[in-house]
Formats: sequence, C-alpha cells, structure tokens
Amino acid sequence: MRTLTIILLCLMTTISYAREQISITGSSTVYPFSTVVAERFGETGFKTPVVESTGTGGGMKIFCKGIGTHTPDITNASRKIKDKEIKLCKSNGVAAIDQVIVGLDGIAFVQNGEQKQINFTRKQIWQAMAAKGSLPKKWSDIDPSLPNIEIAIMVPPPTSGTRDAWNSLVMKKGCPKEIKEVNKKHCHLMREDGAVIEVGENDTLIVQKLQSEDEKFGIFGYSYYLNNKDKTIAHTIEGVEISLEGIQDGSYPISRPLFFYVKKQHVGVIPGIDKFIKDFTSKRAIGPRGYLTELGLIPLANPEEAITPVKMD
Repeated sequence: MRTLTIILLCLMTTISYAREQISITGSSTVYPFSTVVAERFGETGFKTPVVESTGTGGGMKIFCKGIGTHTPDITNASRKIKDKEIKLCKSNGVAAIDQVIVGLDGIAFVQNGEQKQINFTRKQIWQAMAAKGSLPKKWSDIDPSLPNIEIAIMVPPPTSGTRDAWNSLVMKKGCPKEIKEVNKKHCHLMREDGAVIEVGENDTLIVQKLQSEDEKFGIFGYSYYLNNKDKTIAHTIEGVEISLEGIQDGSYPISRPLFFYVKKQHVGVIPGIDKFIKDFTSKRAIGPRGYLTELGLIPLANPEEAITPVKMD
C-alpha cells in the first residue's frame, strides 16, 4: 500500500509540471454543454479546457486508465457510471470520484421535418429494432396504422450513453415478457440486417442523412433536437410529445439525467477544476434561466443535490 501511495504521489507531481489545462472526455450529448462552460471558463484567467466527444463508454475507458497527464480529469456521461467501470478505475489507482448531475435530457425519435408526426409505443419500436423479434420489413407489418415504409433506424454505437439509455428506457420496456424470461439481455439485442444502422458518435450525421433520406428514423438528445427543430420532427412516444415539461415531470417516457465525473486526485493539482465544477453547477449555468438551459438542458428540481461521491467499494 505504501509503495502504491509513493507511485501515485510521483504521478501527481508529474501532472503539476506537465499540464495546466483541464482535460475532459466522454458523452456526445453532454459535449455541447461542457464546451460552452469550458469557453466561458477560459475567459476567467484559466486556460480553456480541452473537451473531446468520445461517447460515454469510450470516455469511461480513458478516464479509468489511471491518474496522470495521460488521462482526463473529467468524463461526461449520459448515464451513471457502471460497477465494472468503477472496478476498472479502482484497479488503475483512481481512488476517489465525484458524480455531478448537471441536468436532465430526453431522447427524441426523429425523422425528416417534412414528415407527419406519428405516435409510437415502445413495444412497436422494440418490434422494429429487436434481433429476437419477428424481424418485420415494414412498419406496417407491426401495425397497419403505421407507415407502409421499410424500417431503417439510425442509432449511436454500443459505447454511447444514449444507446445505453435507449436500451433501458425503450428496448427493455418494450420487450415482451417471454423474451425477458429466457434472458433479459436478449431485449437489448438489435437487428443486424440493415434495419438498424449504427452511425457513430455523430448526431450531425444523423440530421444530414435524414435530410436526404425521408424514410429513415434517428435518435438523439432533446437539446440537439431543439437545435435542429427546423429540419426534423420528433414523434410522440406513448402519446406524449417530447418537451421540457414532459422530461422534467417524467411524463415523457424516454428521459434521463446527465452527468460528469471528476477524478478527485487531480483536484488541486490541475489548475481550476474546483472552479470549473462550481461554474458548471451554478444557477447562472444550469438554473431555470441559465445559459445552458437556454441551449436545451433541463434544470434539476433540487440542484443542491447535484454532487455526490461515487461509492468505490
């Protein structure tokens, strides 16, 4: 234990000489909010943090590689850190992490803006996307009231927090009982016959493809939908339209919290981490009239409960 402590102290000394700006990785959903905070933070006398969009899962892998200049100080996430990620962090010497909830978000199920709005149930979406279902070719094969067009849904990769949230809030909820009884993991398995198309961690690409391919569908966060409302239409889920109010009160079925995670061993060594956290969680940023709220972030009902330590055991 004493040897490990000495090694960690040596690494921390290396950090202090090698890097003077905050390094942030992770979720593509949290990325635009984090970038705005970083730009404003860079105007306060600190160097502007470097923010990268790698997806939640990819960010966690990099974040949990250890401590030192080769690892980020903060990782953004559109889901909670998983137990296996905590174990990975711990095994690599990351001994303490703070979880920060910055707000709420919903996932929009979208199409080209020239299309008519449709109501979908989560069961219908599961039937369209599931590898263990009947593999319908057209939406109308699921229900005659749905469009008579081929199923084509663009999704982020498995490393994405949005994909994780979609699995939990749509695929799991829409999955039939008989599938769950065999193996719950089967509920999340998606088709590989062309009906479900992985497009990487790039919401812009989804919007571009929707413009040229009218019959395709896509999924991305509410804030990104707001920024592209002139180009896309969000379909209703279980009869509820995606909205700020619906996400905040939980009536919109596909809603989730957004996070970032802080490596506490870097706090006080990399300049400005404490202040960056305060700036990001301030009323000026995430309050009801905050500048991030104006960009589509849904404010928390109890912002004072935003920061909690992650249980490492």
